[in-house]
Amino acid sequence: MNPIRPLLRGALIQRPLTLSLPTAPRAFISTAPVSVEYLLGFKPHEPVSEVKVDGFVRSVRAQKRHCFVSFGDGSSLEPLQAVLPADQAEGLTIGAAVRLHGSWSRSRGRGQSHELQVERVTVLGPSDAKTFPIQKKYQTPEYLRTLPHLRPRVPFNAALLRFRSEIITSLNTFFTDRHFIQTHTPILTSSDCEGAGEVFHVSAGDPTPSPSSPLSPSASKTPKSFFRRPVYTTVSAQLHLEALSQALGNVWTLSPTFRAEQSDTPRHLSEFYMLEAEMSFTDSMDSVMDLVEDMLRHICNGFGASKVKEELLFRVGDERSSDLAAPDQIDRRWEGLTWGPWPRITYTEAIDILTNSETPFTHKPVWGQDLHTEHEKYIAAKVGERNSPVFVTNYPKDIKAFYMKANDHDSSVPGATVDCFDLLVPDFCEIAGGSMREHRLEHLLKSMRAHGMAPPPLEPSPDGAAAEEPSQSQPAENNNLNWYLDLRRWGCPPHGGFGLGFDRLICYLSGVQTIHDTAAFPRWYGRCDC
Repeated sequence: MNPIRPLLRGALIQRPLTLSLPTAPRAFISTAPVSVEYLLGFKPHEPVSEVKVDGFVRSVRAQKRHCFVSFGDGSSLEPLQAVLPADQAEGLTIGAAVRLHGSWSRSRGRGQSHELQVERVTVLGPSDAKTFPIQKKYQTPEYLRTLPHLRPRVPFNAALLRFRSEIITSLNTFFTDRHFIQTHTPILTSSDCEGAGEVFHVSAGDPTPSPSSPLSPSASKTPKSFFRRPVYTTVSAQLHLEALSQALGNVWTLSPTFRAEQSDTPRHLSEFYMLEAEMSFTDSMDSVMDLVEDMLRHICNGFGASKVKEELLFRVGDERSSDLAAPDQIDRRWEGLTWGPWPRITYTEAIDILTNSETPFTHKPVWGQDLHTEHEKYIAAKVGERNSPVFVTNYPKDIKAFYMKANDHDSSVPGATVDCFDLLVPDFCEIAGGSMREHRLEHLLKSMRAHGMAPPPLEPSPDGAAAEEPSQSQPAENNNLNWYLDLRRWGCPPHGGFGLGFDRLICYLSGVQTIHDTAAFPRWYGRCDC
C-alpha cells in the first residue's frame, strides 16, 4: 500500500491529518518511516501530523529561536528542510543519523513548498562535525575516491547508485519478458576465457608471512595450492554461460569480472560488472545484435519520465558540472539510443572509411590491426545517424578470441574474419561486443592451435572411461579447456552471445566522465582502498 494515498484522501476534508502507514510485522518496523522522496512529492493544503522520517543531517543553519536542518536519506538529490526550536538542536551536526517527528506543512520561506515542523528529535548516530570528511562545500571526485566508504553519502553519488539499481530492474523485466533465464556464474575459474593472461591468480593463505610471525619448521615457504590446478578470478562468464545455455536455452547474467590490466585510465577497472547473455539455437549474428539494440532501447524508453534521470541531469548551482558531461550532450546520447535501426558496417568498411578520411590520426588505420580509440570515435561520429551507436562486424580472425566462429572465405577481404561485432557509441567508443561461437569441434581445435592455446591431447577412452587427471607433480593442461571442448562433443547447437560493460553503460548514460565514479567501491590498478 502506498503510504501517500491515505494522505491524499485525507487532504480533501477539513480535519487534522495524520500520516497513516501500512501495518507491518515488528521485524519491518524500521523500514516503515516515509522517505524524503515521498514527502517532497506530497504537497497537501493542510498540515499533516505524526510524520516520522529517518536520515542524515546534510547541513545546519542556526538562528536565535529556530534551527533549519537540511536533511536527506539517499532517496532524493533534493534535501528536505526541517525547522525546529533551537533548544532541540543538540546533537544535530552534519553527518549525524537522526529520526525526526513532526508535521508536514506549507513552508513560510522560499526554496521549498513544504517543510517539516519538528516536534521531537532522536539522534540515532552522533557525528563529530569537525572531523566528518564529507562537508557541504564542493569536493573533487579525486578526493572523494579516497573515501569510498563515505562517498555514497554525497547526494549525487547516491543518485548514481539508485540509477544503477533502476537499470538492473529494467534489465530483469526485459530478459524475463523474452524468456531468458537469469543465472549465477562462478567468480573462481580454472579457465582464462580471453586467453590474454590478464588474470588474478587465487591462492590460499598468506604467501609472505610477516617477520613477527616466523614460519614453523614444518611450514613451507611456498603456499600450498588449494585446488588441483591453477585458479583465477574470472574475466568473463561467457564460457560457463555457453554450458548453461545447452541446458536452459537463452540465458543471461550480471556478475563481477576481473582484469589484471595495469591501466589507470578513465575507462578501466580491475573489478567491474559484465552483463552477458547467450542465445542457444541461433544461426545469425543479426539476432544477437538485434537483442543488444532492443535491450538498450528498452532501458532508455523506460526512463522517459524517470526522477533519477532528471536528478543526474540537474546542474543548476552544482559545482560538479565541470566533472560531468553537459546535459544537452547526455540528451543526445539517450536520443541516439532510442532512434533506430542502428547502422551496421563491417570492419573492412570501417578501415576504408578511416583510410579515406582527411583526419590526421595518430595511429594509421591498417587492416589486420585493432581499431584505436580515435578510430572508434571517428566511426561512431561519422557513421552513426542522429547520434546512434554503430555495430562494426567481421573483424580479422587473428585479433579476436579463439572461440569466435570463422566466416566463410571472402576473396574481397584481405584476410580471414570471424562472425563478431563491437558496438561503438559516440564520445565513449566500445561498450559491448559479441560473436557467434564456434560450435564445431574440429574448427574450435584448429582455432585454439592458431591462437597458441594447445588443446588437451587426452581423449576419452573407447570404453567411455574419463581421461586421467594430471597429478599434483605435473602441471595441469594449459588453460584447462577440456570441459569447454566437451560441450562440442555432445550435442552443441549453433549459438552466440554478447558481453556489455555495465559500468561503462552507467558512465555513458549518466554523463560521469570516469568509470572510477560509477562503482560504489572501485578497484583499479594500484587502488583498492577498502
